[in-house]
Amino acid sequence: MAKSIMQNMVILLCLVLVQVLICNHIMLFNVAMVFVFIYVIINLPMDLNTGWLLTWAFIAGLIVDIFSDTPGVNSLACTLLAIVKRPAFYAYIPKDDRTKNIEPSLASLGFSVYSKYLLTMVAAYCVMVFTIEYFNFADIKEIVIMSASSAILSFLILLGIDSLIVNKPK
Repeated sequence: MAKSIMQNMVILLCLVLVQVLICNHIMLFNVAMVFVFIYVIINLPMDLNTGWLLTWAFIAGLIVDIFSDTPGVNSLACTLLAIVKRPAFYAYIPKDDRTKNIEPSLASLGFSVYSKYLLTMVAAYCVMVFTIEYFNFADIKEIVIMSASSAILSFLILLGIDSLIVNKPK
């Protein structure tokens, strides 16, 4: 367990650096942003204490906020993502598997279940970020376009990252 936590911490730091140094400066067609740092929040083990999950999510979002000049947007969205994590995950797995310690990944869940879970989480995060950022429903069309395009782009990038990080199912 401690090895997994340390491994996740190293991956989180690397992805936060990639987000801050590279991804925050790329906006595809002026509508799509890539959010890679949420990968660790999405893939933390399901048996992780809720307090630790919320703390990790808030700190990751806060670090990105500090370097992105977005006061509180990512920290709020990451904390809300951590709250939505368990219900979204349990919506896609059988009831028999809910008692097992599952670390969400492509290797442990299979492509179909993991891709549904990942797309749900990424879409929820993108909707939260752009809704909080705009904080105005007069721009609903722009919020929907940016959320959908960012969710699809981030989903594809995170699916690629997960296929590169090899975790053997237990």
